[in-house]
Amino acid sequence: MRYWSVVFALAAIFSVGAFVYAPLSGDWWLPNPSGDMHHSVSSFGREIDSLFVIILVITGVVFIGTQVVLVWEAYRFADRVDDAGRPVRQARYFHGSQRLEVIWTIIPAAILVFIALYQMGTWANIKFRSAAPKVQPTAEVTARQFQWIFRYPGPDRKLYTPDDLYTVNDFHFVKDRMTLINLRSSDVIHSFFLPHMRIKQDAVPGMIIPVWFDSDTAGHFELVCAELCGWGHYKMRGNVTVHASDEEFAKWQADLLAEQNRSQLSMATDNQGR
Repeated sequence: MRYWSVVFALAAIFSVGAFVYAPLSGDWWLPNPSGDMHHSVSSFGREIDSLFVIILVITGVVFIGTQVVLVWEAYRFADRVDDAGRPVRQARYFHGSQRLEVIWTIIPAAILVFIALYQMGTWANIKFRSAAPKVQPTAEVTARQFQWIFRYPGPDRKLYTPDDLYTVNDFHFVKDRMTLINLRSSDVIHSFFLPHMRIKQDAVPGMIIPVWFDSDTAGHFELVCAELCGWGHYKMRGNVTVHASDEEFAKWQADLLAEQNRSQLSMATDNQGR
């Protein structure tokens, strides 16, 4: 039955190869621009990727250690019998070992404490309200079944005024600017997820939650809902456009304002004609 040890060894070698290759691949890791080894377009994203790698290394070392012991023991003791056909070494069973229980409790606990302390700085920078940037919100984002509604400041640069601009499933902000949004939900719990920037935050009914992030790469990315929020959950996909400059973002806002004004004028004309 030693072939089982060979099977276990091959499975372990494949698994180790997979987790060594995964961080180096754009297809096996979280989404990233083609050819970018940092795998993220945001500063927070790179911190989170570093935490993922640390956890991958720790779990990988534990996995390799346990698999080496498993394969070696399976190979060493399998099919070894004496001239009478009896196993060379009889299995010995015992009930309870305080020493072993203490060891396998302390080691995982120490690893968890290390990970908790190691990631605390990143968590605080991304999630603590005290770390929120002192900038005007770029937009208010309202999640509802099944779309994302974005409300931007209009020409007066203030939110919640009559000249606010609106888009649906279309989010815009500027490269190299710390971007702040106010996240809300009008019905159930949703989850605002920017996979290229590693940003994920639940939208909870009755709460306004500040979320901040940045991007050092202009381009088009994806927004999804990471919470199963109903039968149309799959529809909650939006486009994210990171503009290269303030001027480009201002031009987009001006075009949106003109389009919005034309729509309002058209509606008013139609109403007068009835």
